Amino acid sequence: MSSAVTFYTCIPLPASWGMEFRGIARWAPMIGLLIGGILVILDTLLQQLGMPVFTRSAVVVVSWLALTGGLHLDGVIDTADGLAVPDPQRRLDVMADSATGAFGAMAACTLLLLKTAALTDIGAYRWAALMGAAAWGRWGQVVAIAFYPYLRPTGKGAFHKPWIRIPQDILLGLFVVLSLSIVPVLLDPTNAWFSLTMAIGGCAIALLTGGWFHRQLGGHTGDTYGAVVEWTEALFLCLLTLILN
Repeated sequence: MSSAVTFYTCIPLPASWGMEFRGIARWAPMIGLLIGGILVILDTLLQQLGMPVFTRSAVVVVSWLALTGGLHLDGVIDTADGLAVPDPQRRLDVMADSATGAFGAMAACTLLLLKTAALTDIGAYRWAALMGAAAWGRWGQVVAIAFYPYLRPTGKGAFHKPWIRIPQDILLGLFVVLSLSIVPVLLDPTNAWFSLTMAIGGCAIALLTGGWFHRQLGGHTGDTYGAVVEWTEALFLCLLTLILN
């Protein structure tokens, strides 16, 4: 678990804890809950200080990016640049290029704007929205690793696939995220529709996002793993605005 924290976040951990990165993908949904929990604490503190909701949402989104070191947003940028190329044979080469193209920059701006706007429109249960988004995004990544071919045998995300366990790792993450979805209805039975949306909507978005990238490229890379996380998070927050307003 500590290795997963080190790989997926910028949270400093003692070097003496040891690092073993094989199989860390199975912990990704739990890392999502950790990231979401930190953002909830930050959001609550800023609210207590009287910060307006739009500015608070922007600070939370920027902090979200900082916690991951831009790991997944970098995947969004590279994936967008690759998909913008008409020739499917050249897409992976373009994605491997570290230079940021126009389509990558637009994708990053669009995603951050969607997250900020959606979070601003979510009043009640912001804690559930933040934790749910981060967890479902990473569960979608686990599914993409498990079910779709990896397109670069020597790519930066190639080491995940040989160590993923099917169906254990998928079910583990699913159990964790569904457990979070139940909490709002336990707190207030009138929130049944919200909890149902979190569960079914989050699962559907995570599955469809990974499937869409597979359809476009014929498989996944480390970049598309990151893109699955980010786009699932953003679309999940957008979905919740329909329920909470």
